[in-house]
Amino acid sequence: MKVLFVGPSLPDAARHVSPEISLRPPARQGDFMRALDEGATAIGLIDGLFENVAPIWHKEILFALSRGIPVFGAASMGALRAAECAPFGMIGIGEIFAEYADGRRVDDADVALLHGPAEMNYPAVTVPMVNVEATLARAVALSLVSQAAADELAACARTLFYKERTWRSIVTTAGFDFGEVSPVLKAAAVDQKRLDALALVKALTEVQHQDFREKDWKFNATPLWRTLYGVYS
Repeated sequence: MKVLFVGPSLPDAARHVSPEISLRPPARQGDFMRALDEGATAIGLIDGLFENVAPIWHKEILFALSRGIPVFGAASMGALRAAECAPFGMIGIGEIFAEYADGRRVDDADVALLHGPAEMNYPAVTVPMVNVEATLARAVALSLVSQAAADELAACARTLFYKERTWRSIVTTAGFDFGEVSPVLKAAAVDQKRLDALALVKALTEVQHQDFREKDWKFNATPLWRTLYGVYS
């Protein structure tokens, strides 16, 4: 059984996964351990919770890797954790992961967005910085906006809290007319999180069980780990 933690980055994930992949909501602390208990043979991490609950713990990822379970990350929380855990064998997928991994991107909040609940299929309310920058880059490449205008819009987007970052707020903060700019943004729209999420689904679908245990590191069952998951120590 393969397990995929996904939410607003790919709300229609059910249309893109094979029957062997079990879909789970955005991950929180403890979810990887439950997946392993249920027999997960590979895990994909796209979305994760972080504000009102404990986020997915690095130690859970390391434990899965130490047991030879392939773990993939992309798009959102998955890209962050993959950049952090790549030295231990976690497999990062996509452009967003690559930007974090090589230091071109450093702010965790760049992947954050405000969205609705699972019951409404995670509708996006705000736009994440990674999609802002991807869209503006495409608009420049298509000669729809100047580089100077794109830079101004990106700079204004970075001044906005992720829960307030909409295209309207970005454009008006930059002093442009939203009615004039909106068609340009639609024509150049890039949902980088979705693109990377789809790439992870493909990788997770194709992966065969591999043994990652032959690494130059050993899982360290710390006192906190033993308190929480002593049965696995």
